[in-house]
Amino acid sequence: MTSKITKDNSWLARKRTYIDQSARVFIGLGGISIIFAIVLIFFYLLWVVLPMFESAEVKPLSEFSTSVEGETRYLGLEESGHIAIEIGSAGTVEFVNVDTGDRIKQETLDLVDEAPIKFVRELDADGKLVLLVTENAYFQVMRFNYKVNFDDQGKRFLIPSIEFPYGEEPVRINGIDEVEQINMSRDDERFVLAAVNGDRELLIQQFEVGEYDEFSDPEYESLIEIPIQPDYIKFGQLGHWLYLVNEDGELVMMDISDTEDPVLHEKMHVTEQGHKVDALEMLLGRVSMIVADDQGKVEQWSLQRDENNNYTLARVRGFEAGAPLTDIMPERRRKGLMAIDQNGEIILYYTTSQRMLFNEQMIDFKPVNATISPRASVALLQSPDGKYYSFEIHNEHPEISWHSLWESVLYEGYTEPQYSWQSSSADNDFEPKFSLMPLTFGTLKAAFYAMMIAVPLAIMGAIYTAYFMAPKMRGLVKPSIEIMEALPTVILGFLAGLWFAPYVEEHLLAILSMLFVLPVGLILFAWLWTYLPGHIRRLVPEGWQAALLIPVIALLGVFALGVAPFFETHLFGGSLQRWMQHEFGIGYDQRNSVVVGIAMGIAVIPTIFSITEDAIFSVPRHLTNGSLALGATPWQTLTRVVILTASPGIFSAVMIGLGRAVGETMIVLMATGNTPVMDMSIFEGMRTLSANIAVELPESEVGSSHYRILFLAALVLFVVTFVFNTAAEVVRQRLRKRYGSL
Repeated sequence: MTSKITKDNSWLARKRTYIDQSARVFIGLGGISIIFAIVLIFFYLLWVVLPMFESAEVKPLSEFSTSVEGETRYLGLEESGHIAIEIGSAGTVEFVNVDTGDRIKQETLDLVDEAPIKFVRELDADGKLVLLVTENAYFQVMRFNYKVNFDDQGKRFLIPSIEFPYGEEPVRINGIDEVEQINMSRDDERFVLAAVNGDRELLIQQFEVGEYDEFSDPEYESLIEIPIQPDYIKFGQLGHWLYLVNEDGELVMMDISDTEDPVLHEKMHVTEQGHKVDALEMLLGRVSMIVADDQGKVEQWSLQRDENNNYTLARVRGFEAGAPLTDIMPERRRKGLMAIDQNGEIILYYTTSQRMLFNEQMIDFKPVNATISPRASVALLQSPDGKYYSFEIHNEHPEISWHSLWESVLYEGYTEPQYSWQSSSADNDFEPKFSLMPLTFGTLKAAFYAMMIAVPLAIMGAIYTAYFMAPKMRGLVKPSIEIMEALPTVILGFLAGLWFAPYVEEHLLAILSMLFVLPVGLILFAWLWTYLPGHIRRLVPEGWQAALLIPVIALLGVFALGVAPFFETHLFGGSLQRWMQHEFGIGYDQRNSVVVGIAMGIAVIPTIFSITEDAIFSVPRHLTNGSLALGATPWQTLTRVVILTASPGIFSAVMIGLGRAVGETMIVLMATGNTPVMDMSIFEGMRTLSANIAVELPESEVGSSHYRILFLAALVLFVVTFVFNTAAEVVRQRLRKRYGSL
């Protein structure tokens, strides 16, 4: 019999050992799997983000020659950069395959009196519409068209052609006999032509031309004398501004919003005294002007409003080139530019990010003409001997730099540097604003106000529940609070945004007064309770006294809601919001930090409460009994024994709650104005990193700068959470080591 019992015990011991070892293996594998998944997420985010910070590349693509008669007046590229367009002074238009150098098509224009072409100006960002001006003062608008076709192998190719959408007959420029400089602006169905003759006379003509109409007599026409003889004529934003600049850097800014009565608005210098202008171009949107002088200094001048609310040109930023520039080629769809200096160095620069992306000598000649494709993927240079050299450009994310992400940036139209997030706009000329500072600030702001509400309520409630509350009441309260954690945050966000936010706006003074009324009222009730006769106080069982506070809190809330309108009417003129705006300039947004703090606080409270309560309740009873036996009061035992022993768990609860608040998405998405502003006011909203990812990621183009920045935001959130949790674990271990021996 003894042998059988021993055998059974041995079998049970082996079974227990096997189970323990299996559990240890499975738990270890689970932990390793979690760590592996976290590391995998980190490296995936890093893999998506890193291409943003790669340097640009410029590689030689091909060399070829053309047979255009006369001097080259225009050099352009089709959108993808596969077809080059050259217009000669004799009226020859030639299309060339950039990759092979083969001629695709050549046409000769009919010129009035066979007068040579003197100027060619682009009228759109795609380079498809150009203005031709001959030496005998005739102009014509020409368009390049490209028809898609496929060969026998299914390979796609383009068939170019030209047309004259506004009439095949050239139009005489009336008012001046000889054109020294000219330009034209096209906005919707409005064409504005500005031309200058050798006598410093400026002719401005406005034509109202529909899609299929021909140019006729101008609707408005003005001929005025100007103070300088310009070498450059550029139109500003929406064609309302005209800039006349000479090689000495003198600039005349004219308001031509009324073409019948153009006004000289301002005269200034865009170069230092004694320096010449080597190149001048307008950036996309025509809000900013890029000026290069003969010392290699390149500056951006932008249209702004001064302190008197008047428009002016102001220097925004600049960079130093290695030598004077010969050409500036702004990108057609971004705020970047390509430049070439006298030493043959090609420079790629992006204005918003203040980032020089490429700077390397690629040619050994001074280009006669240069252009860049609308997609900024191919550049084409013409050498003095008539040869053409094409270069492939790889420059996917020039908008991104440490400066544009984390530092204040002086954007176009702003008078001061700003932290701004605005990833899209209805205007194609939009300057993307990708600062992560407002989103990071909003994340920390939302978490801060949520923790201000959640931490004291959760920890104090957990202390009372675990240490003072009757076991039966604890069995009701603890599960009730913990079950709140199962409430979906989308429901909390829905209620906060659609019901609670308007309610707070209507009863703002009452909500704020509760911060004073509730503590004072509860303390007063507790004080009065101590003066009640003992036989009355003993009617409430030990540990159930907290239940008496439920009606007290309800009555205090009703009292605050009842008296608030009286005080608001007599002290704040009937509206606390208007009073704050008038007296202190504090605005009020309906979905603000108060709403978010309360809603997120409710979401975070169960997490902090549950962990804290477990930590306090798990303090060994012999510690509390020993303290009480030595004469310490329950309060002294709590503060000097229980809380210190449970401090690692309490700290973990706070940090886990903070991590929950930082990563919360749906509540801040639905209960805030979702505006990326940096304002610490409790009455203003915010936008957080997580909410921004949820809103914009589904609409972003895969692989775009916007797409990768959203992944960068996720990486920042990941790193911040990891750092917080790591620091919390270090502190928790130290607290455990220090107070674990009590």
